[in-house]
Amino acid sequence: MLAERFRQVAFPNRGLGISLTDERPAGNARAVLFRFPDGVQDFVAALDAETGAALHPDVIGFEREDPRMAGTMVVAFLWSGSREERMRSFANSRATPQGGTHVDGFRDGVAAAVTAYARERGLLAAADPGADRIGEGLTAVVSVKLDRPEFLGATQGLLGNTDVRGCVGQAVREHLGNWFEEQPERATEVVDRIVRGIWA
Repeated sequence: MLAERFRQVAFPNRGLGISLTDERPAGNARAVLFRFPDGVQDFVAALDAETGAALHPDVIGFEREDPRMAGTMVVAFLWSGSREERMRSFANSRATPQGGTHVDGFRDGVAAAVTAYARERGLLAAADPGADRIGEGLTAVVSVKLDRPEFLGATQGLLGNTDVRGCVGQAVREHLGNWFEEQPERATEVVDRIVRGIWA
């Protein structure tokens, strides 16, 4: 339990090192250092490794400060060949298993970027792809650090800051849109799979 908790703290805090030493049995201590130079991008790669080969091995990631939400965001994601969505989210290094406005914003941004690209390239014939299809094969980590976080729910595992949704959504839409423009072949493959709902 301690190892998993330290791992989750180290991932969203790029460069932070946390050491855990097990001194049992006496004279045979074992030490583990949790340090991830690329932070959440390393986290996404580790999560994806649990599912098999990625559709695109390059992790898409960015960090941005936004005064409108009085904080910063760090986002990383990739599409794998599986149908499963793997999402992890954090607010001020605290896991938010129920998600919240940062996760909603991330999904909004991905949906907007995918829909815009699909329409521009003539890949979208009728209705927008549903939210369930947007998440297929997506492995993502969304972490925000806020001056005034608002946690909701009995376990406080849900982020409620309303400004965060729009800020994260805009940043994800812009960054993913740029990635689509820079990687047209990969973008077309990803978007076509989402629109058609065809996954390995």
